Amino acid sequence: MCAAVYVLSTVMGYVLTSALLLKCPTLLHRRKREPFLSRHISHRGGAGENLENTMAAFKHAVDLGTDMLELDCHMTKDEQVVVSHDANLERSTGISAYISDVAYADLPPYLCKLGVTFQRECVCEGGEDKHIPLLRDVFEAFPNTPVNIDIKVNNDTLIKKVSELVVKYDREHITVWGNSSNQIVQKCYKENPRIPVLFSMRRVLMLVGLFYTGLLPFVPLKEQFLEIPMPSIVTKHLMRDPDKMTRSQHVITWLADTLLMRRALFNHLTARGIQVYVWVLNDEKDFKRAFDLGATGVMTDFPTKLRDFMEKNGTAKSLNKLD
Repeated sequence: MCAAVYVLSTVMGYVLTSALLLKCPTLLHRRKREPFLSRHISHRGGAGENLENTMAAFKHAVDLGTDMLELDCHMTKDEQVVVSHDANLERSTGISAYISDVAYADLPPYLCKLGVTFQRECVCEGGEDKHIPLLRDVFEAFPNTPVNIDIKVNNDTLIKKVSELVVKYDREHITVWGNSSNQIVQKCYKENPRIPVLFSMRRVLMLVGLFYTGLLPFVPLKEQFLEIPMPSIVTKHLMRDPDKMTRSQHVITWLADTLLMRRALFNHLTARGIQVYVWVLNDEKDFKRAFDLGATGVMTDFPTKLRDFMEKNGTAKSLNKLD
């Protein structure tokens, strides 16, 4: 009997302490400093309104007032850091070659039209700018705009060169980098721990496990940004024919959405100074859901649509710089 009472009191003490720290994490953890706050994030510069990852796309997004540019980096044969999503150029240029096998001066231009990955049956027709830019070009053109860098390949030289560029242009305080690969994120952090990192996929799974076991409030976290998809967009935008999804696919999507899209999780992380970005959302219903759940920011292919939504609904935008 005494043993049962002891176990019960211990469990109750754990549950109550966990609940308290979930609501008030700064009782245990120092809140992370946030040099910028991003509500409006332009995915690949806004791939639904301009050709993805071009200077024209980035300029359009910045002119609209975006809080952050999201982009992808690779390295050419002559070790130039370029902004492009795919390792192979076929989808974007029509030329079947790997960026790593081509010198920067020999890179082909983008095609006139590119499909928008996160919007079913949507094609973006570009203007005159079909040039694959250097990361340096982006930093020089937008010195005060936060940039979210996806390191697309596990390459030590690429990671080192990106870090050197960030330092050269004095952007450690307005840059975040990483990848879904835990190995890449670890290398990024080791190369330059002053540049904030994203949660890798492995760390996201760990985060969810800690949250549902009540352990999250007790665990220190080095990451400053959580970027997660809204699983429900799979059925709306990524499947060519949602009606042909199997029952198991529907169940998996529902379960992932239920586990990830949790207001309590988002609130806990933001209270610790960890910004939560939900991607890639392209319609008003999803914008509203993400903000209602407490997401810090939304990543979109349609920066004009998101800006209009935020203005119409009074969703506060940041000033890119916090005191």
